[in-house]
Amino acid sequence: MALTFDDGPDEMTPRYLRTLDQLHVRATFFLLGMNAERRPELVRSIVASGHEVASHGYSHRAFPSLDGCALVDELVHTADILPPSPTPRPFVRPPRGELTPATLARVALAGYTTVLWSLDSDDCRTTDSVCVEDRVSRVRPGDVVLLHEGQSWTLSALPTIVGRLRRAGFELVTVGELLYS
Repeated sequence: MALTFDDGPDEMTPRYLRTLDQLHVRATFFLLGMNAERRPELVRSIVASGHEVASHGYSHRAFPSLDGCALVDELVHTADILPPSPTPRPFVRPPRGELTPATLARVALAGYTTVLWSLDSDDCRTTDSVCVEDRVSRVRPGDVVLLHEGQSWTLSALPTIVGRLRRAGFELVTVGELLYS
């Protein structure tokens, strides 16, 4: 199963990286282009720590709200900021998971693989780390778990989440490893 983090990089990214390093976990970070552009050193730190980076769009605008050219511009602008993808097709996660058949087709035609999630931690709708821990404890083999950067309660929940997952026999991998291994 894969842990994923949306919306970074931000001022808490170094703390997330330290925690994941202490837990010996690699994850996938879906980064906003505008944040990556402001904090390129954090993008480099994420990659240097062995994590996977992928696009979350440039501005966090809903993909269906963008016309075809604007959507492709968001994808290309973010791709120019992020390091090249090691996977055959770079991953993108639409903000809030909002898609239409037309936007899904545009993303695919632009050469991207859309990655959503199968388990939402609900960490953007609570500030209680125990709620996040309990929600992620419902994980099943092959799940992609949605988490967010920039939230102290998510960071606090990580040691318990990882401990529970390991005790349950889960191997934690990146999205690329989950899909291509």
